[in-house]
Amino acid sequence: MTDSAAEARPPSIDSSRPHPARRYNYWLGGKDHFAADRESGDQIAAVMPSIRTAALANRAFLGRAARHIALQGVRQFLDIGTGIPAPGNTHEIVQAVDPRARVVYVDNDPLVLTHARALMSGTPGTITYLDADLRDPAAILDHEDLHALLDLTEPVGLLLVAVLHFIRDDEDPDGVVATLLDRLPAGSWVAASHATWEHTPAEVVADLQKSNRDGRFVPRDGDRLRALFDARVQVAEPGVVSVADWHNDDPGRAPAADVMCNALVGRKR
Repeated sequence: MTDSAAEARPPSIDSSRPHPARRYNYWLGGKDHFAADRESGDQIAAVMPSIRTAALANRAFLGRAARHIALQGVRQFLDIGTGIPAPGNTHEIVQAVDPRARVVYVDNDPLVLTHARALMSGTPGTITYLDADLRDPAAILDHEDLHALLDLTEPVGLLLVAVLHFIRDDEDPDGVVATLLDRLPAGSWVAASHATWEHTPAEVVADLQKSNRDGRFVPRDGDRLRALFDARVQVAEPGVVSVADWHNDDPGRAPAADVMCNALVGRKR
């Protein structure tokens, strides 16, 4: 980010501490990040050189999953943990299936809000952005701006891509997911991805933990990811797999050990 852009940023943005959305943008090759985000991103990349591959694989999964759900007839989407807008945004994917599709984006970084407002100006009436936190799902679902755009009596596509691993165990990830799904009607769909260390050597995990001093990042294995949803969601084929493998026929796709992230897509029972 240029000095002039930094000077123009809203005062509520804390550029001294890394934020997942900005660090993710850095790994994706974007320009909307600060020194703290780059330093944090580089520290993780030093231990996990494939982290940029993982970020790109998650972004590609988002596109395939959103399109899949739109092709099932869903025309309204709730994308939580959306990150800074980049090519292949959810509304671009689903509106290519049906221009009438509506999307509510949710994130908790003011820089994301700044970019999202600019993005929304191009597609009035079909997308909105909530500055809210996944750890308070009821506040998201009760927000008047969400209800102005989405009809929660009709199926919704819930997207939780690369965000649940920022919910610590003491913040009740099961309850977060349950609250969201219990408020959506039967026939809704969910797509989720979640970091895992189940394919990672123990010595690499130990080094990664050194960059996770506050415990904010909580990888979980595929069985735990499925357990978050099993009671409420019929998981679609091929089940819980690497984000790189979900409905991806590219023979050059990254191996699960490099991506270190699982995914699932399913329909609410």
